[in-house]
Amino acid sequence: MPNSVPIYSLDGSIKGEIPLPSVFYEEIRPDLIRRAVISSITARIQPKGRDPMAGKRTTAESLGVGLDLARVPRIKGGLRAAFVPNVVGGRLAFPPKVEKIIHERINKKERRIALKSAIAATRIKELVIKRGHKIKDGISLPIVVSDEIKNLKKAKEFKDFLSKLSLLEEIDRAKNNIKERPGKGKYRGRRWKKAKSILLVTDEINPPIRLSARNFPGVDYASVDLLNVELLAPGGAPGRLTIWTESAIKKLEEIFG
Repeated sequence: MPNSVPIYSLDGSIKGEIPLPSVFYEEIRPDLIRRAVISSITARIQPKGRDPMAGKRTTAESLGVGLDLARVPRIKGGLRAAFVPNVVGGRLAFPPKVEKIIHERINKKERRIALKSAIAATRIKELVIKRGHKIKDGISLPIVVSDEIKNLKKAKEFKDFLSKLSLLEEIDRAKNNIKERPGKGKYRGRRWKKAKSILLVTDEINPPIRLSARNFPGVDYASVDLLNVELLAPGGAPGRLTIWTESAIKKLEEIFG
């Protein structure tokens, strides 16, 4: 395994090499990556539950046997059933409970190992291809580019850069995989299912490239300080196609050693 990778310039040429931090050679732990992603997703779910007395605020009683009627509790003064499941105004059979544990917690050390593992997975070409990303044979992973890319302000400039690195096919793949969701989720704020494409990582929180990259489907941006497992391994599958800037690689060395 080479200890250094080429640095690509904006025109697609190789301008030099940079040694990879040791974090890129960590053991790949798909089990911990998946746990960390599930923990991140479930942390955003708001717990909910029913009032324990919902559907029970009545003095209904069963009329007993011998009346050719079902022995369900009925409201006094009539024959309307109440208090039991499967009747109008009755309680739910299995309501969600407030005390249900929704958030799957994970230890801090395990989360950090999962993050290191997800970063290391961006170097493994087999995992990147397994996720469905389209890359050319001549491209070495991880893809490291010069810091000039941070100053690209227009989508056209970013598109030209992707064309020089033969990554436009990956953008087209994400664009063609935008599909309408079946079912009721369509009118609950999640009508479209979108594929994940390139993750762009720099050492700054809000450089100009962030504005130009957001126009492309599936492309995400992240600062190296704010990286998380869900960005590096969407859905818990490691090996997202990631473009790192030269300064981001150097900052990784400072963060992880």
